[in-house]
Amino acid sequence: MFRTHQPLVVAAILILRLAVPALAQSSDPPDGQTTAPAEAAAGSAGALHGVSLGVTLEGFYEYNWNRPYDRVNLLRAYDTRANVFGLQQAAIVVESAPKVDEGRRFGARVDLQFGQATETVQGSAANEPRPDVYRQVWQAYGSYVFPVGRGLTADFGKFASNLGYETNYAKDNNHFSRAYLFNFLPFYHSGLRLSLPVSDQVTVMYMLTNGIQQTEDFNDYKSNHFSAIVKPAGSVTWTTNYYFGQEQPDGGQPTGPDGFFRVLDSYVAWSATPALGLGVDVNYVTSEVNAADDALSLQGTGVYARYQVSTPAALAVRYERLDDEGLFGGIDQVLHEITATAEYKFADGFLMRAEFRRDWSNQRFFTGPEPGDPRKAQNTALVGLVWWFGNKSGAW
Repeated sequence: MFRTHQPLVVAAILILRLAVPALAQSSDPPDGQTTAPAEAAAGSAGALHGVSLGVTLEGFYEYNWNRPYDRVNLLRAYDTRANVFGLQQAAIVVESAPKVDEGRRFGARVDLQFGQATETVQGSAANEPRPDVYRQVWQAYGSYVFPVGRGLTADFGKFASNLGYETNYAKDNNHFSRAYLFNFLPFYHSGLRLSLPVSDQVTVMYMLTNGIQQTEDFNDYKSNHFSAIVKPAGSVTWTTNYYFGQEQPDGGQPTGPDGFFRVLDSYVAWSATPALGLGVDVNYVTSEVNAADDALSLQGTGVYARYQVSTPAALAVRYERLDDEGLFGGIDQVLHEITATAEYKFADGFLMRAEFRRDWSNQRFFTGPEPGDPRKAQNTALVGLVWWFGNKSGAW
């Protein structure tokens, strides 16, 4: 096991060794200690000018009242294990973003991810020809800003998908567990991403990628992704995505299945007041193995609300409904979930969440304590801790 991950561990250590001096530049020297010579300080600053580092750790304990015999929480991608202490993920983010106003048009970002989430989110053997090669690399891409209009940013490599209301890192979400829609939609893509601000209110984006969760393609076709991000007011952000591609593996044969996978995804985030945030996410998905087949579909809606009770404390709730013809859960069913979360932020960089979640279906779908005894509902309670530190600010 250690040999498999040894190169990534070495890379992580090197990244930290390089980044720590950059983080320390702004610190005052201890009493009685003089600063380093000017040329040495300039060399250290120049080598890592503009580099940001972020480290996060997410751990939890979750109890499932069904007491599933296989200790698996169904329909989860991050908190997958029931009745256990779990390391959801540990991640290191290193980024040097382009800064055109400082004369630097290029940049790069690398996210290394370890823990339980990597087994389900990263390197799926069903999608990746060589899953273990990429399993710990959540993102790795280079950027360049072309002098076109307000600046055309081109990213090349592996990057997180912008489909869905939620994100990979727990600190940037309202809840510890992720929504159905986030768990079903693509987590990442590999290829080319172009982004252009048309005005102060509108940004358009286009991606040409290998496909869904495919660092290396498993057929000869590329997938397309069109996106528009609109800010009609300072407190409202509306994102609409349309994704389509041939997502069936060809098995290395000259011809393969020619069916398409299509996603129409639209979500709105509204800061109704300084303390109250609201959101809605609506999806329509179709998929067929071959173009002549009848397409299966999924329709989903998620509603979000978060209230900042005080500076350290917040309450959040999420409700979802999915009409699934088998694309997500494998059977034709109507799924619901409601999640209530209480959050307390002990300090900047450390918070705790207590979460209760109820999933239910119109079919006997959820695992029970004995094989062959499925249930119509699944109730879970979770306590999660999230740590993060470094000089990387904002949402990751």
